[in-house]
Amino acid sequence: MTTPPPLALPETEAAEAWIKDRTSQTLTHVRELAERLRTAPPATALEVLEAWDELSLELGSLGGLAGLLANVHPVEAVRTACEDTEVEVDRLRTELTQDRALYNVFAELPAEQTDALDPLAKRLLEKTLQDFTRAGVDRDDATRARLTEINERLTELNLEFSRVSRDDVRITTATPEQLDGMPADWLEAHPVSDKGLVEITTDYPDALPVRMFAKDPSVRHAVTVAGLERGWPHNDEVLKEMFALRHELADLVGYEDWPAFDAAVKMIGDGPAIPEFIDKIAGASEGRMKRDLEVLLDRYNRDTGPISGGRASAVSSADALYYEELVRQEKYDVDSQVVRTFFDFAKVHQGLLDVTGRLFGLHYEPVSDAVTWHEDVSVFDVYRASEVEPVETTERLGRIYLDLHPREGKYKHAAQFDLATGVKGRQLPEGVLVCNFSRGLMEHDHVVTLFHEFGHLIHHVLGGQGEWARFSGVATEWDFVEAPSQMLEEWAWDADVLRTFATDAAGEPIPADLVARMRAADDFGKGYHARQQMFYAAISYWFHKEQPDDLTKRLQELQAAYSPYPYIEGTHFFANFGHLGGYSSAYYTYMWSLVIAKDLFSAFDRDNLFDPEVAGRYRDLVLARGGEKDAADLVADFLGRPYSFEAYAAWLVS
Repeated sequence: MTTPPPLALPETEAAEAWIKDRTSQTLTHVRELAERLRTAPPATALEVLEAWDELSLELGSLGGLAGLLANVHPVEAVRTACEDTEVEVDRLRTELTQDRALYNVFAELPAEQTDALDPLAKRLLEKTLQDFTRAGVDRDDATRARLTEINERLTELNLEFSRVSRDDVRITTATPEQLDGMPADWLEAHPVSDKGLVEITTDYPDALPVRMFAKDPSVRHAVTVAGLERGWPHNDEVLKEMFALRHELADLVGYEDWPAFDAAVKMIGDGPAIPEFIDKIAGASEGRMKRDLEVLLDRYNRDTGPISGGRASAVSSADALYYEELVRQEKYDVDSQVVRTFFDFAKVHQGLLDVTGRLFGLHYEPVSDAVTWHEDVSVFDVYRASEVEPVETTERLGRIYLDLHPREGKYKHAAQFDLATGVKGRQLPEGVLVCNFSRGLMEHDHVVTLFHEFGHLIHHVLGGQGEWARFSGVATEWDFVEAPSQMLEEWAWDADVLRTFATDAAGEPIPADLVARMRAADDFGKGYHARQQMFYAAISYWFHKEQPDDLTKRLQELQAAYSPYPYIEGTHFFANFGHLGGYSSAYYTYMWSLVIAKDLFSAFDRDNLFDPEVAGRYRDLVLARGGEKDAADLVADFLGRPYSFEAYAAWLVS
């Protein structure tokens, strides 16, 4: 079978015209395919499914491409054109899944034909019919028309929410004296202006070190508030309309509310199970949270008590990272400024490729002649590693793009984007890692994030070798997709693994005893970090469940109920909480996935993390299967049993 070629991207000056032409041609072809399927369907059930999957592949790939470039392309006109494409793709997807004639092609397939389908094709038919009914294909004309309006408006609102959050970069300033405690490389990268001030943006490489290391509490507070205020006030009304429309959509297709509609196709299965899970995690972490918060508060009061003349009862999120760092230094002998010296970006970048290549049996070949959207982007073709064959004779599995540094107009967080959906023999899987890391020394936390996000990329490529686009890559239930990436974080915490690439300027590898202390220090606070995650999950769920008129007031109530930190007056974190767009009511999935990730990792030998037998089974039974089975079945295939809460519970209290 011939390996399909990778996508050829345009040069910057041609990108706007290219995306518009590609959009027009693809949408026209998809409509032609749909008309052919509607009016002259193939003779067999299998051929009907193949025709629909080809249509889905083209439409999904165009949407993925547009979604990527809308978030990374340096030219605003290109980003805008790609947002327009996303709207068009979603409009056509809604139109097709509400088309009764198309639905009838599937619903009226003869039983003798559907019974003869193999299990995977039967699963595809089941999922396809489910997609139609969730889109409202069985509703009356007026309802379907309203659903179309809602979906189009939701696409616009999602794009607007994302664009405002992405582009609203706030800037604070400080004098050099106020930046006492900052790392030397950070100060070197932030020169003093003619006015005697240093500018600090809300981008991660700027803001995170300030919150960790700046001794001046007023600077930490200003930077924290600036980050919390991104997107405000504009996104307040955007979100309110979004929540209302999602609720209306769910109601029109027969669900009680949006969380119930959304949960029906996830592992959790049922909307009310979400707050039950949130409260289960909140309860499990309560004791650990209180114990660690008391340590943090004691350290905070040692500094602030003599000044204020009293004892504070809580630590603000503006001060938490700074005092966590002091606790790590004093209690665990871990100085993050020393730790940073072992994590030079270039070494981490290569180490990531070496570690994941060894673990999954892969080889990454640099591609020097690929056209990209920015000079920062590096490109690699992915092959199966072979000790006997030269790389050029082995099968190319996919192509990956790494876009890892911040710039104006770029997505501000860390995520994996699809560039092309992989289908064996038809289209090469291509994925993109979009992050915002320093070009010099990295925080270890960012190293962990890099491993996490790369896990999604590997999942996209390895899971893109099947026969159906519907099950390609990260096509599992959405509350499972984080589990493989969360498990891969473990390799960024192992001393033997880190010593292969984490070296200081003199070439000395990071000491094993330092990594052990880093682990112990990282365990500090995991109870209240879990509670903070449940605060985010509660926002995600209750904002959609209740659609409160006053989002700020409800935020304060949920923060008081779940967060370890008090509300900072005058802030509106939800206005830039990007997961309210994509994850909607299901932010709980990060913790749900972590429970499964801890269980998956229990199958590995901590003294031999590269055991080829275990790693190979995990690669082939979980990652490479994409969405070909329910996530619970994939996990059971690997573990030899259903997943459980025990590994996570043990980790939480350890």
